[in-house]
Amino acid sequence: MEVSEVLSRVRVILEQRSVDCYLTGGFVRDVLLGRLTSDIDVVVAADAMEVAREVAEVIHGRYVPLDQPHGIARVVVPGEPHLHLDFASMRGGIEEDLACRDYTINAMAVNLCDVDQPVRPLILDPLGGEKDLEDGQVRAVSEAALRDDPARLIRGVRLAVELGFSIESRTRAQIERNHQLIAGVAPERVRDEFCRLLAIPGACASLRLLDELGLLMAIVPELAATKGAAQPKEHYWDVLEHSFETVAAIEFVLRTGGSVHWGEVVLSEVPWSEALARHFDEEPSKGRSRKTLLKLAGLLHDIAKPQTRSVEEDGRTRFFGHAKEGALVADDIMRRLRFSARETDMVAKMVEYHLRPGQMGGEMPTRRAIYRYFRDAGDVGIDTIFLNLADHLATRGPDLEMEGWREHARSMAYVLEERYREESVVAPPKLVNGHDLIDIYGMVPGPGVGGLLEAVREAQAAGEVVTRADALSFVEKRLSEGGKVDITGVGQEE
Repeated sequence: MEVSEVLSRVRVILEQRSVDCYLTGGFVRDVLLGRLTSDIDVVVAADAMEVAREVAEVIHGRYVPLDQPHGIARVVVPGEPHLHLDFASMRGGIEEDLACRDYTINAMAVNLCDVDQPVRPLILDPLGGEKDLEDGQVRAVSEAALRDDPARLIRGVRLAVELGFSIESRTRAQIERNHQLIAGVAPERVRDEFCRLLAIPGACASLRLLDELGLLMAIVPELAATKGAAQPKEHYWDVLEHSFETVAAIEFVLRTGGSVHWGEVVLSEVPWSEALARHFDEEPSKGRSRKTLLKLAGLLHDIAKPQTRSVEEDGRTRFFGHAKEGALVADDIMRRLRFSARETDMVAKMVEYHLRPGQMGGEMPTRRAIYRYFRDAGDVGIDTIFLNLADHLATRGPDLEMEGWREHARSMAYVLEERYREESVVAPPKLVNGHDLIDIYGMVPGPGVGGLLEAVREAQAAGEVVTRADALSFVEKRLSEGGKVDITGVGQEE
């Protein structure tokens, strides 16, 4: 069902009930900008939830109450999961309602009855939103509007970035003055706005803008200690700037953004394929792709460096344990912002293992090293390789040494090639199980059984064990040697 047909049917329903109805907000803004939009904001001079229920019933859509206390409801259009109408009750008259909105470019309205007319419908624009659209600026309706709903603070930044607009100077000052209020907003709303901002190409510049306005540290206060935190001489930037640049490098290696530091020659060494593109387009949670979560991990990957910093006798700065500590901090942040359990685990794992790809050794890591890496990194093994590549670029910055980059990138390409070429390297078939070890060899159930089974799987991944007979022979040899196995394969981090 197309937008015009949906609006026509809604207009008939409301005319029959003699209900005044206006299209407002982002829908009007996007139509004026010539942008496709699937979010239709509707205000009615009636009980919005009751109207939404009736509309959903007539068009056979899905009714979703969004905010019962404020009387806001959504109707999802049948067959079009991304097309929906959000109904709200009008606050006083239409001009009074528009004066309560966030930004002038969202404070315009069109009477639904005028939409089907052959001439351009009259746009109600009491606050000069259309002029701000022409000027390419985001201007707050009032400072009180920002204070009334502080989620609008970050939304203003997101709108500016999304539309390629500037933030009007007084509005910028108002956001800076009130930045601390973002801490009192429901975590889910902050998360959604923050992730929408991260999803837009150019996220590095967006993060810097959030930081300039005071919003970034209000959302993720754990980042404050990274600002100005010095790094060893091989690093071009301090910890926070390095984290920002890692986000930029992620967009670069994922082919979603350009770079002022590196060119096509550098990018040509980064492995890429349709399978990888599909992988990063996946949405572990609705509306949030792997690309976005990878950028979030890029922002957080060195967050524990300040707390793990030490200086050795020779003056060398080290950050022992920062990846593991960082994973704990990232986990806390993700939980606080109400990310799903899967998203939380994914980002924490990327942070924990972001050094591991570089510790597999050589241009052609062994099958055993590749197996161990994917065993530990699990669902984010591929993602973490790209985080590691971006981290490498953002460490050296404009001083990137091409030979070292080429060797590292080709090593990662080899690992990915092995991952896609031979599933047995990542998930070898089970040749023996715990019952075999207990029944055949009389082992006692416990960690020893699990450790020996893992050693068999590693030997399979390395190509040393192929058949069940090979596996049993391997077990007998290990047991005769005392059953000691090393399954860590983890290098030392700095």
